Amino acid sequence: MTGLCRKLGRAIGEKGCCLLTGACPGLPHEAALGAKDAGGHVAGISPAVSLKEHVEVYNSPYREYDVLTFTGLGLMGRELINIRSSDIVIVVGGRSGTLGEFAIAYEEGKLIGALTGTGGITDAWPTLEKSLSKNTGAEVIYDADPERLVSRLLERYLSGNYVCPCHPQRREDLNAAKGCF
Repeated sequence: MTGLCRKLGRAIGEKGCCLLTGACPGLPHEAALGAKDAGGHVAGISPAVSLKEHVEVYNSPYREYDVLTFTGLGLMGRELINIRSSDIVIVVGGRSGTLGEFAIAYEEGKLIGALTGTGGITDAWPTLEKSLSKNTGAEVIYDADPERLVSRLLERYLSGNYVCPCHPQRREDLNAAKGCF
């Protein structure tokens, strides 16, 4: 799965988008490495209050990030900032933290991509999404191929008839927006 995450990050970087992660080790770090390999911009939202805590308490990487924001909010608290700062949210595999991020993104009407076939909570989402019975404006796109998933998300995002709830309503304000994942 690390290879898929690197491909995902690389696809985001190659499309000229910013990759925003929780600045933690594991799959998000693999995506960050892929984005950097492609010359992309990588930002991290750290649960820590300082670089010292980020490295020593959370055992998290920092060198790959162009921007690292220290929230001091812990692992769950930083998720709200992470999701609200993203135009498009992509999830891979996952456990309870990923479920929380999905719930925030869905509730806030985000465009969400799910990399299918990666296990964890991602496999349960199609059923979970159907059972929510709540129209929040969120759209979920499922795909097993990282490059195709990024392309499909950007196509929808830039289609002209998708309105991101995090953007102003005036179209001219969006001319330069490519999206932040």
